[in-house]
Amino acid sequence: MVPGQASAATDQASGTPSPYAFADGALRVQGARSTGDAAPLKPGEVYKSSLPGHGKVNYRLDLDATSNAYVSVTAVPSPDSTVSVIDGVKVTVQDAEGNTCSDDNTNFGAARSPHPVAAWGMREISPNRPLCRKPGAYYVSVERVDPQGEGSSPDAWDLELVAMTEPRTARTGATGAPEVWNSATPQPLQGDARHREGGAGFTGATPLGQGVWRDDIRPGQTLFYAVPVDWGQQLSVTADLGSSETGATGYTADALDLTLYNPARGDVADVGVGYTGGQRSGSLPPLPPVGHANRYSATSQVSAMRFAGSYYLVAHLSEGVADTFGDGPFKMTLRVTVSGEPRGGPEYAGESVPEGVFEVSEQDREAAVEGVAASGDTAMRALAVGGIGTGSALLVGLGVWSLLARRRTAA
Repeated sequence: MVPGQASAATDQASGTPSPYAFADGALRVQGARSTGDAAPLKPGEVYKSSLPGHGKVNYRLDLDATSNAYVSVTAVPSPDSTVSVIDGVKVTVQDAEGNTCSDDNTNFGAARSPHPVAAWGMREISPNRPLCRKPGAYYVSVERVDPQGEGSSPDAWDLELVAMTEPRTARTGATGAPEVWNSATPQPLQGDARHREGGAGFTGATPLGQGVWRDDIRPGQTLFYAVPVDWGQQLSVTADLGSSETGATGYTADALDLTLYNPARGDVADVGVGYTGGQRSGSLPPLPPVGHANRYSATSQVSAMRFAGSYYLVAHLSEGVADTFGDGPFKMTLRVTVSGEPRGGPEYAGESVPEGVFEVSEQDREAAVEGVAASGDTAMRALAVGGIGTGSALLVGLGVWSLLARRRTAA
């Protein structure tokens, strides 16, 4: 996926620029108040929709009896919105009989700074899950967590929805999560920082590999990065926020929020860094090596580390920072460690949709080094150009390949 293949939208209600770059070619879909009118979401496509200030909207997934299905919903409040501490987005998946297959919610937190947040839902075929195993229609409902909370404005939010499927394994493997893994807090990676400018959305996320990376971030801004993590590898990340140049003093709670999402855009873990004007630092909690059996853990942070692929680091600097410390930009450093050698993953009995989304390719590794998204027919590239004709997508791919070839020749 090339960062230029995601484009910023304009908020229809306010006319102000959107804080999120939606995927080019995203298909417009209307959420239904009733499940009886729910429009289908096709795995591998990217959709754009909207969420009213009150009530649920529903979408439909048509699933077989063997594949795991995941749907992620990114909610994008306008910059003019106001939110409560516990407000956010909630995603629930139910079968045709009303059984709940999953529910998840993501909140804005103590900073009360509106920004893109994502929650995910799933229909999982597992020996440990007796419900939601039949083929047929499943319903995805999306709603705000606290629309009537103190400080929450009732305006509509934009949504980006992505559905993916994961095939069953060819052989029956472990049905329990690993009990032992290195949960010690790692030392943050040291070294000189290299500049790497973050993207403005999931499909435009800037690739990062192991290293020390620096970027500028402004109050109210959200930056996206993608880190390839293969089977058996363990990811650890520390975020540093540099001191203010204004010399002002004060305190902003959760000024810098760093959230990790998995390849299905499911929330894994986050850390909030309060700010007093001096340099501050915070680390994601220890996470297990990526493993298929992690999904059987009762701990959500472990369970979410269930497949290889691009893990997304999403950094947001609270708009409240500007009130005390000015408009910046502020210096942010990400210390990214990917430890362990890649291992063989599970033998799947089919292909994921989009293809390759739950694996790390050589192109992905190259992109993480160069900072330019892989030029091959990768899964997220397919998502980004899903709404473009095949011929146009081919021309884009050839153009990027030529650019990278020239870069390598020049080097």
